[in-house]
Amino acid sequence: MLTVYGAIAVFLMMVFYALEPRAVRFTFWFAMACAMSSLYGWLAGTWPFGVVEAVWAVLALRKWWLLHQDQARLNSPH
Repeated sequence: MLTVYGAIAVFLMMVFYALEPRAVRFTFWFAMACAMSSLYGWLAGTWPFGVVEAVWAVLALRKWWLLHQDQARLNSPH
């Protein structure tokens, strides 16, 4: 079951990464998939993988937050 979870997490990472240019929400979901992948790394006992994926998750979440703020600023009435 752990291997299936890991495969799903990495698959979702690839899908959401490919969809990122289409909408800001896909950057958020990419970050969540990275977090899932990080959890898989920790549960599988491969902590270096878990650490790298956690860093990816944080960076993607920061990217999403900045893009989300920019989008909100553009859509707000002046």
